[in-house]
Amino acid sequence: MLRSTDHILVSHAGSLPRSEELIAANAARTFAPDGFTLQSTPEFEQAETKAVDEVVRHQASVGIDVPNDGEYGKAMSSAVDYGAWWNYIVQRVSGLKITDNDPFTTPPVRSTPGHPRYTSFADRRDWTAFHDAYNDPTSGIALGKNATVYPTVVDKLHYTGQQAVADDIRHLKAALASEGLQEGFITAVSPGSAARMGNDFYDGDEALLYGWADVLHEEYQAIADAGLVVQIDDPSIAEGYDQINPQPSIEDYHRFIQPRIEAMNYALRGIPESQIRFHVCWGSWHGPHTTDIAFEDIIDQVLQINAGAYTFEAANVRHEHEWRVWQNHKLPEGKIILPGVVSHSTNVVEHPRLVADRIERFASLVGKEQVIASTDCGLGGRVHPHIAWAKLEALSEGARIASEELF
Repeated sequence: MLRSTDHILVSHAGSLPRSEELIAANAARTFAPDGFTLQSTPEFEQAETKAVDEVVRHQASVGIDVPNDGEYGKAMSSAVDYGAWWNYIVQRVSGLKITDNDPFTTPPVRSTPGHPRYTSFADRRDWTAFHDAYNDPTSGIALGKNATVYPTVVDKLHYTGQQAVADDIRHLKAALASEGLQEGFITAVSPGSAARMGNDFYDGDEALLYGWADVLHEEYQAIADAGLVVQIDDPSIAEGYDQINPQPSIEDYHRFIQPRIEAMNYALRGIPESQIRFHVCWGSWHGPHTTDIAFEDIIDQVLQINAGAYTFEAANVRHEHEWRVWQNHKLPEGKIILPGVVSHSTNVVEHPRLVADRIERFASLVGKEQVIASTDCGLGGRVHPHIAWAKLEALSEGARIASEELF
């Protein structure tokens, strides 16, 4: 994994705006008999190859040192299908079936002290507290109807995405070579996040977690074997706190996420830490986020993950103050952080001076060589494409300013 040895490197958190051509090619695909697996076509393959080449070139042109494929190989229904970061995995796994078990409409399941449990997606505490805003079509945060089909686990999970991940790898490596770039990353969902789907097969939550861990290990291994960096997207560690109703104690929540951390490390077995980035996210939907857990309350658990780098939200107004956790928690030797210094949650484009100040704050705490400038979360689908690219330009310019002042 590259380090900021002579300047502050620049990367981002994953999703980037998709081209109209790629969206159209995807829309032309049909579903397999299972009802949720999209079948590839020569037209989509051609459009994806071209789109990845273009998005890597665009990243390089705005100063991104460690780019990705924009998550273009992930299933999507439109330019704003921000669920693709995790629901893509249903395209790559057998043992799933469409049932009446929908995480957005499942009746709430109440937790009890000592036994926290996920409720339905729609019963999140933030969504409940601001029910009027989330259900007002003029509010700018209306949830709307979710059009994605969510299957349930009905048999032993098996990975069937060998060709899909091979395509992701091939497209990105070709684009990196074309631009003369050293390093790139591909995102993949965590076991804890995948396990939020329904379960009609495995005996309990822990068995389900390890079923997903075995499946996802194959995807992580393929990406790492190709010499690329794997970014694990895992909002289940932080965002899960909001999805437990009523609010659990911090101690109960630690007990709740510990099996997810252990399953995560099991899924990473045998893969060098230097090829793993772990992304901490509080859920990238636009909303108040008043029920987010504090980073301070989970930082020790996050650092248990066997990753070489940790990327986290640090620019939006709900979490920017949490740079202070690094005053009291030492970054383990040899590790890197990728703080978000540009946010996905506002259309305001950050001033490069502000970006530089944020970078320098983290550099003063953990060392400049251990900081790579990043975004809070994926920009694709969260802000207009023109704004997304303007934010990445501001990110790069801020890193340039910080580099001049730090090196």
